[in-house]
Amino acid sequence: MTDPRVEKFAEILVNHSARIVKGDRVLLEATDAAMPLVRELYKQILEKGAYPVPMVWDFAANDTAFLKYASDEQLDFVPPIHKMAYEQFESRIRVHSSKNTRALGSVDTKRLQRRGKALGEIVATQMRRGAAGELKWVTTLYPTEAYAQDAEMSLADYEDFVFRACHANEEDPIAFWNQVKEKQQAAVDNIQGHDQVVLRGPNVDLTLSVKDRIFLNSAGLFNMPDGEIYTGPVESSVNGWVKFTYPAIYNGVAVEGAELTFSNGKVTSAKAEKNQDYLLKMLETDPGSRYLGEFAIGTNFEIDKFTGQILFDEKIGGSFHMALGASYPETGGKNKSAIHWDMICDMRKDSEILVDGELYYKDGNFVF
Repeated sequence: MTDPRVEKFAEILVNHSARIVKGDRVLLEATDAAMPLVRELYKQILEKGAYPVPMVWDFAANDTAFLKYASDEQLDFVPPIHKMAYEQFESRIRVHSSKNTRALGSVDTKRLQRRGKALGEIVATQMRRGAAGELKWVTTLYPTEAYAQDAEMSLADYEDFVFRACHANEEDPIAFWNQVKEKQQAAVDNIQGHDQVVLRGPNVDLTLSVKDRIFLNSAGLFNMPDGEIYTGPVESSVNGWVKFTYPAIYNGVAVEGAELTFSNGKVTSAKAEKNQDYLLKMLETDPGSRYLGEFAIGTNFEIDKFTGQILFDEKIGGSFHMALGASYPETGGKNKSAIHWDMICDMRKDSEILVDGELYYKDGNFVF
């Protein structure tokens, strides 16, 4: 029997996140580990009169083989079916469902960078069409043994954690996410239109500008679970220092104790307690990889621990995160890069955010 929470989960993705309507062509990206959710999505999309196009395989196994054996020309190859779907379809639902979250950990960084640059074309299309309202995309995660092990939970406990964070256990989850949007709008209204943002705490002393940038209220349209407000900071405005309190994971590599110093927007110094070489190499991906593409505040207090999955961890209630690399055009952000690497810092103790000199956020909570 299908877990009733899976049905609710699919309902959230189809009706709230991807907003599927009759006639939509919907790309479904997943691995076979997510088949219970894929089957339910397929059914509900058909019931909408839309056209589900599933692409289901073992991403980790295929990516590992590809990155190991592909020539440079093959690494530069952009999959035409994916390219066409991102350019033409009305919707895309991606379900992360890895069976091995460390599969790419031993892959040569230069090969990962080269592949990332090639696929950057698809990422750029997603962001451009999403900003224009032409592509209704959402990324989510289905609980697997691999994710549960990373989170140091049993699979049953991790399933409870995931469905609770997505509020698939609510009687009316869509009504709940609409309430989240309403609450977060107050946080947006109190920072939108301002200029100087100052972050202070045991692990941060940073200033940045959000002048003329747009803060977005993230309540389930692009990510599920969700719970954040975010923008693209003025690229040249970031100055100061931050030490991220959680591991920064990218392509399966965990950089621990990452510490960055910014001057006029650019990372001028970087170090880490673990995998520092990887951090430094990724900063050399392209000119935009040393600049910020995102500044965000997490608001989902159902996500109360670090699990190693950025989709959840960046939403931790009482934290902020910043992303090196590509910005979201809809925020007014202009930074371009093949990477978008989120890094998270806890703000729940002895920390504050000031906006144009006024207290905006204190020890993990908004003050208005």
